[in-house]
Amino acid sequence: MKQTKLAIIGAGGLTGKELTKLLAHHPNFELVHVTSNQVDGKHIREVFPDLSHLPDLKFQKHDAPVPKEAGIVLATPNEVSLEKAPIFLKEGRKVIDLSGTFRLHNKAKFETAYQFSHTEFEMMDQVVFGLPELFREKLKNTNFVSNPGCYATSAILPIALLGNLRKEIQDPVIVDAKSGVSGAGGRTEEIKFAYTNVYENFRAYKILTHQHEPEMEEYGFVGTEEKEIHFTPHLLPIYRGILATIYVSFPKGISAEQVREKFQSAAEKEPFVRLYQTPEEVEIRKVQNTNYLDLGFRIKGNTLVIVSALDNLVKGAAGQALQNLNLMYGYPETEGLVAL
Repeated sequence: MKQTKLAIIGAGGLTGKELTKLLAHHPNFELVHVTSNQVDGKHIREVFPDLSHLPDLKFQKHDAPVPKEAGIVLATPNEVSLEKAPIFLKEGRKVIDLSGTFRLHNKAKFETAYQFSHTEFEMMDQVVFGLPELFREKLKNTNFVSNPGCYATSAILPIALLGNLRKEIQDPVIVDAKSGVSGAGGRTEEIKFAYTNVYENFRAYKILTHQHEPEMEEYGFVGTEEKEIHFTPHLLPIYRGILATIYVSFPKGISAEQVREKFQSAAEKEPFVRLYQTPEEVEIRKVQNTNYLDLGFRIKGNTLVIVSALDNLVKGAAGQALQNLNLMYGYPETEGLVAL
């Protein structure tokens, strides 16, 4: 069978590496082009010795010509995605963007969250938000996908899966999430992620100002009235994984049976959603190196507390991108992801 060719622009980062590893075991995709301005000219095996078994590709500059038939994954900073996405789409390619550039439909919120001017905002009419549990059918019929953020996925899915119960939610919803250093943004060689600053330490950052907060608001409440979310991320002294605790107030009350029915329905039909009997059973170690999002919840009075966990590099980034690629190209949605 002829394989579908793919190129990763920005493959030298953590997410690019993770996707490179996933694609190596996928029967229907062939990685034919990888770029990184930082390690241009080096072989994959030189940059990632643990991937020495992969095809002998060399990294090229971002502006190097891409093979004509290749689909595009942009694992690049926002400004680079803003420049490259329109070019590749005009060439008739399928494009998945892993940056935050094309996630928000409110331009003012985008420019506040990301601190730069969006010069291609008319393209928001073309893009599909890459959360298969919410937009599966649209993802099957698009050439342009914006992959969700890792923190955002950990909150959007639990909230959105409440379905029509969301109409009774009183804002603000509180999202308190903890991530390993690979999900905290930036490059891991930065001093704030250095071992000496992370080991035996725990801290909050970007309190109420994180760029994933408006993303949670827009998509967690898609199809109903948008509510305010207050989000605080924290940095854990581990490499990978996110655990989010979400506090939701229902002034008219809510029953465990109502919530369990919604979550159980999702867990039964969604290949990568797992529901636990108690929130204490949800742990980062159970989702590391998998494409699962795990859920548990408890209710006290009018407050629903949801705990979710995912691997920020897989379901929060590269795994979700592969899930979306499968849908875009007509392959089984779980291909290359269930045996992780």
